[in-house]
Amino acid sequence: MKANYCKDTKAVRTSRIFPNDINNHNTLFGGKLMSDIDMIASISAYRHSRTECVTASADSIHFLHPITPQDSVCLESYVSWTGRSSMEVFVKVIKENLKTGERQIAATSFLTFVAMDDDGKPRAVPELIPETEEEKYLFQTGADRAATRKQVRKKSNELAAVLDLGQPW
Repeated sequence: MKANYCKDTKAVRTSRIFPNDINNHNTLFGGKLMSDIDMIASISAYRHSRTECVTASADSIHFLHPITPQDSVCLESYVSWTGRSSMEVFVKVIKENLKTGERQIAATSFLTFVAMDDDGKPRAVPELIPETEEEKYLFQTGADRAATRKQVRKKSNELAAVLDLGQPW
């Protein structure tokens, strides 16, 4: 299996913010941004694995600066680290004030996807080759994030084991 460069997995989407996208604070609705992040990240995962992928986790979504109707929003995603069948995808969200041209990192996110074979079983993914300083940094720190994800997943499973399954409705 041939290794891929991070740049080969890159997906970019820029859009405007319209009234149906905002919340009662006149900023982009967080759930809308979360959906857009998952969507673009799935493209990067598919580009890397060239097979069906499932979202295993949204490890973090950090909202750093509000996005308003005066801004455009650009989502940039790429695979930043790989395991055997899993891929960590980094999503950088950049807002641009359309009047002034000022840009800020509005949000960052890490998601994990698992590549699936035709039988719905996890399958191996290609190795990854980082090139830029940003890509190298994310790649070098990826194993630590994967270890943290593993611990968090264990705790989530422990929590799920004690949750009540009774019908609240």
